[in-house]
Amino acid sequence: KRLKKLTSVLEKRQPNLTIILENINDKHNLAACLRSCDAVGVSDVYILYHGEQPERKLGKNAAASATKWLSIKRFYSVQKCFDAVRSKGMKIFTTALGEESVSLYNLDLKEGIALCFGNEHEGVSSEALELADGNFNIPQAGMIQSLNISVACAVSLYEAYRQRMVAGYYNELQYPESEFKENLEIWKKKKR
Repeated sequence: KRLKKLTSVLEKRQPNLTIILENINDKHNLAACLRSCDAVGVSDVYILYHGEQPERKLGKNAAASATKWLSIKRFYSVQKCFDAVRSKGMKIFTTALGEESVSLYNLDLKEGIALCFGNEHEGVSSEALELADGNFNIPQAGMIQSLNISVACAVSLYEAYRQRMVAGYYNELQYPESEFKENLEIWKKKKR
C-alpha cells in the first residue's frame, strides 16, 4: 500500500516546475510555501539567502514533513542560484509590481519555469529582478496590492497546476524512467 502511494505521488511530480524563495524572513511562510510545492508536485525547491537577511532553518516538523518529499537546494548567491535553475532548462520569473510585469494568468506555466518570491518586506531583490527572464504579478481588485508570500506562492503554483492538469502533464510521467526509478528507491528508504 505504501509503495503504491509513493509510486502514484512520484509519477505526478513536475521536475520542470519550481520556486525560488529569496531571503524569506518568517520560517512559517517558508514552511507554508513548501507545503504548497508538495501539493502541486514540485520536486526541487531553491532557497536563496544573501545580503543582510539571516538564513532561516526549518525544524524537523516544518511544513508537515513536506521537506521529506522535496529536494531543498540552498544558495547564497543570486547568480549561482539562477545559473543552477537555468541549467535545468527553466526560465525564471520574479514577482514584483511594475510596468514590466505581466499577469500570472498570461504566463505559460507548462514550460520549464521557476517562480521567484521575495522577502516579506523588501520583495524580490534588484539583482534577482535584473537577472530574471521576466516579471509577473497576481491580479487583484482590492486596495492592498500585495499578498502574503505563502498565499502568493500557493496562488501561483495552483495556476501552474491548473494549466498542467488541463494539458495532461499529471497523467504522464515527467521524469526520465531512470531518474524516476532512482527517486523511488530514495523515497522507499524514507521513514513514514
